[in-house]
Amino acid sequence: MSHEFTLVLTAPAETDEQVNALYDAGLADGTVSTSGGITRIDVTREAESLETAIRSAIGEVNAAGLSAATVEIEAEQIVHQPAVQS
Repeated sequence: MSHEFTLVLTAPAETDEQVNALYDAGLADGTVSTSGGITRIDVTREAESLETAIRSAIGEVNAAGLSAATVEIEAEQIVHQPAVQS
């Protein structure tokens, strides 16, 4: 299943080395943009669940030496998630 979300970093990825580190860490399925001192990574990721997709992307951001401050998700991404069985 394909999941779409945006990671907002705690600090801007200002150098080519930082951006390259994100791609090297596995974020080839993300588009990095920085505007007004805020770096956003728009991610489209294949994973079993939205949670798995988000956790793996955050792990890759951390592996690149950066960190995510927030995750932005469109409501339709949550609506299309399978119900959790207890």
